[in-house]
Parts: sequence; structure tokens; C-alpha cells
Amino acid sequence: MSAGRVLGVDYGSVRIGIAVSDPLRIIALGVGTIPNNSEAANMVAELVQKYDAEIIVVGMPLTLKGEKGMKAEEVENFIEKVASLVTTEIVRWDERFTTRMAQRTLIDMGTTKKQRRMQKGRVDEIASALILQSFLDQTKHSIGC
Repeated sequence: MSAGRVLGVDYGSVRIGIAVSDPLRIIALGVGTIPNNSEAANMVAELVQKYDAEIIVVGMPLTLKGEKGMKAEEVENFIEKVASLVTTEIVRWDERFTTRMAQRTLIDMGTTKKQRRMQKGRVDEIASALILQSFLDQTKHSIGC
């Protein structure tokens, strides 16, 4: 695996969290959300181009037993749409507990309940960064870091 940016995706029914790595694949940074609508796959393809991403890491919602549930099928359909638009490698990554960890992160940062309700997209963005950081941490030995 060569060095280059990786795009992280946290698929949600309403919003899709987006994160990107630095070129050396050390740090994941949440860069926002996009609406989950008919243009979502096209927007991801545009982000791949914008960040010159070499890999897309998509959070896969597995059950506690590590199996694919109904939501995972929805994510698979989204991955198929994105794959039809890019030649970039797409990696499915276990995303269990990332949303809960993102919510906990916001609480630890001192955000109030009202602020968290008003910034729901922030949870999706943080979750995408957590998914991507997990991928980076697990694969960093592959590029000699």
C-alpha cells in the first residue's frame, strides 16, 4: 500500500459523515457531512477527486455477532453506486460503536444536550473520523510508518 489520502465514510439514513486522512495516512480529520439523497454517491465521487483519495473506507454496520444486518445491505447498495463512479479501492470497515463513541466525544468536549441536538451532523462527522482512524491505525504498518 502506498502513501496517499484515504476518504472515510460513515453512512447514515439522513446524513453521511466524511473524513479524510493526511497524505501520510497518520491522522483522520472529519471534514463534514453530505445529505443522503440521490446525489450522495456523486458527491462522494467528487470528494475522492477533490482530496485525491486512493482508498475509500466505508463503515459497515455489523451486528454484535459480526454479521451483516438490514442496514448493512443499504450500505452495500450505496457502495455499489459509488463503485460505479470511481476506480478507487473501497474498503468495508467495522463501524460498531462509532456513533456511540462520537456522542461520548461530544459530551467529553463539554457540549450541552441542546448543542448536540442542534449539531446532529457533528456526530456523523466524528464517527467517520473514528472509522477512518481505526483503519489507519490498523494498516499503518503496511506503509512503513
